[in-house]
Amino acid sequence: MKKHAFELIAKDGEARAGAFHTSHGVLETPVFAPVGTQATVKGVTPDQLRDLGASLVLANTYHLYLRPGDEVIGGLGGLHPFMGWDGPILTDSGGFQVWSLGDINRIDDEGVTFRSHIDGSEHLFTPERSICIQQNLGADIIMCFDELSDPDDHETCRTSMKRTTQWAERCLNAWTNRDKQALFGIVQGGIFDDLRKESAEQLTGMDFPGYAIGGLSVGESKADMYRTLEIVNPCLPENKPRYLMGVGTIEDLIQGVKRGIDIFDCVLPTRLARHGAAMTRTGRINIKNAENTTDEAPIDADCDCITCQNFSRAYLRHLVQSKEMLGATLLSIHNLRTLIRLAKEMRQAIIEKRFDTYARNYYHLSTD
Repeated sequence: MKKHAFELIAKDGEARAGAFHTSHGVLETPVFAPVGTQATVKGVTPDQLRDLGASLVLANTYHLYLRPGDEVIGGLGGLHPFMGWDGPILTDSGGFQVWSLGDINRIDDEGVTFRSHIDGSEHLFTPERSICIQQNLGADIIMCFDELSDPDDHETCRTSMKRTTQWAERCLNAWTNRDKQALFGIVQGGIFDDLRKESAEQLTGMDFPGYAIGGLSVGESKADMYRTLEIVNPCLPENKPRYLMGVGTIEDLIQGVKRGIDIFDCVLPTRLARHGAAMTRTGRINIKNAENTTDEAPIDADCDCITCQNFSRAYLRHLVQSKEMLGATLLSIHNLRTLIRLAKEMRQAIIEKRFDTYARNYYHLSTD
């Protein structure tokens, strides 16, 4: 099978089960990718990620460019040997972090001038620079440089969407490592149907190996996010993977898959873990609550992760209250396994043509 090819294995409604071929293995979709911002998933080793069933890990272009530097990582053979992960890796373009973390001085058609959140030094990110950094990092899936904006302002979204399209063309021209890296275009346009359709139409005309949907889960309502997915996904080719960026709740994974999404990533499971929260089918559990002090039960009796198989809520509360690092690690393992297992189970349900039944039973959600 050709690298970067996407096989559509099965469909159930709009939900898709597929296989995306990368330089470091085949990704079975739907798939949830743990986020390793600094070339590490916080508190979890690569071996633990493999044991959890993780098949894709995300790393961050902006952070790794600033420290230790993409040229340093490239000189050491790229992200795979650097972080000890031999499976597929995805890097974002740095656009979101420039927008959310950097002290932005100027955005124009050339790129974004910003000051580092680490030391205040000034930098210019252009589409060409973003692609160069990601090629040095050596990820299997890389992203076009895009511009985010207020999702509720039509004029601002139009300007950003048009600039994102122009930058996508420049990224395409700068992308030279085509045999080993798949470049995804990013659909923008806020919550506006006309802008999203225009963005998708322009990007699909460039024939990227895959497509991401950006600019969601940034403050808009759930209804607006789901409606936007219903507008965008039919505009994207069936034979290319679809990636919803930065989304990682149980409900959003189910609702995203229902609408045709294949790939998800989010910092949420490890971030919640660091704050003492566990993700379950019946909602989040605050392990710090006093009711867990003597509770001998696991977080979730149906969960097969090492945390639930070996440790009680009482022990986890003790670790969290004592600020022991193991507490965050064990909760991260559970939360990540919950989403990874959910994605795998949804895939099987799609293949067996029972996705709606599965989705309704899981987390007691309606798929309407």
